[in-house]
Amino acid sequence: MAGCDILISGTGGFAARIAFDIAATAREPVGIVIAGRNAERLNWLRTAANARAALFGTPARFTVHGVDLLATDASDQVLAATGPRIVVQAASIQTSQVIAQSGNAWTRLVAEGGLSATAVFQALISSRMAAAITRSGQPVTLVNCSFPDVVNGMIRAMGHDVAGGMGNVAILSNVFTGSRATPAGAQIKVLAHYQNLAAWRRKPQDRHARPPRVWLDGEEVVDVYARFADIQLTPEPVIEISGASGVPMLLAMAAGRSWRGHVPGPNGLPGGYPVRLTGGTLDLDLPEGVTEAEAVAWNASFEESNGLVVRPDGRVLFTGLLGDRIAGHVPALRDGFSVRDLEPVCDVLLQLRSELEQA
Repeated sequence: MAGCDILISGTGGFAARIAFDIAATAREPVGIVIAGRNAERLNWLRTAANARAALFGTPARFTVHGVDLLATDASDQVLAATGPRIVVQAASIQTSQVIAQSGNAWTRLVAEGGLSATAVFQALISSRMAAAITRSGQPVTLVNCSFPDVVNGMIRAMGHDVAGGMGNVAILSNVFTGSRATPAGAQIKVLAHYQNLAAWRRKPQDRHARPPRVWLDGEEVVDVYARFADIQLTPEPVIEISGASGVPMLLAMAAGRSWRGHVPGPNGLPGGYPVRLTGGTLDLDLPEGVTEAEAVAWNASFEESNGLVVRPDGRVLFTGLLGDRIAGHVPALRDGFSVRDLEPVCDVLLQLRSELEQA
């Protein structure tokens, strides 16, 4: 294959949302390869995406590449075979639907300790893809869709580049922009960690957790919950927004255009931020008066209280209630692990997940 503009790694609902919205909104010619193992699913995604491009009259064209993304050399193989300029990594060994599931000890651990219980699983394929890009020596932009608020910091600690992710902060920035409480044409900027999403899945009267920070036309909103009380997210992942949220950025990257919006995990930072894309590079686009150090510290504080923290020396620590829960099952992880040991730790936690799913 001569090369493509965008490689979508994965065939699940998130990957499909990205492909279908590219098909509907592309304005410049763009070639996309969708990679995964399930031949029937790949054929359907190709068929539906090309049909949507025809339906909406857009110059997007989709092909597919069959590969077992969990195979040891899969990332190297798919990069060599497809030659992408941008990789959108949307495959994971842990479904995001776990946030809406219940009935076993694993889902209870995630509900009580937080979604960072799944971070190692989310990082597995993404870290392999990042390493393969580094080995290739090619200027490939990586957009990681698997838990980017936390996983992108792990990728960065491994010595690899990652431009950013999708969803999370971009879910909130876009629903706030679409709220009846936001004046038409107002500029909105949001600092938000993925942990901020949970409150918006509850009824307005039940939203008590620390809220995201929101600025409208440069003025910070004093009471975010009251201002945006009309916003209500679903209990399950809001793929209709999150999967779509990165599409304008991807199309701008592919076309070499500038863009402004919101991204989780830009350049491996924790949490989500307003950003601008210029010359193919994502930079923070913070509200006036907010420093990068302040914004990063605010986002980092969520995982420091409860979740998963990546220290500057590459040590990964489970914190807070999640740290207690994980250590209760795997005492060897009480003091965390080196990010270089991600894969053996993943094996240990997969065994734990299997056991807890039976309990």
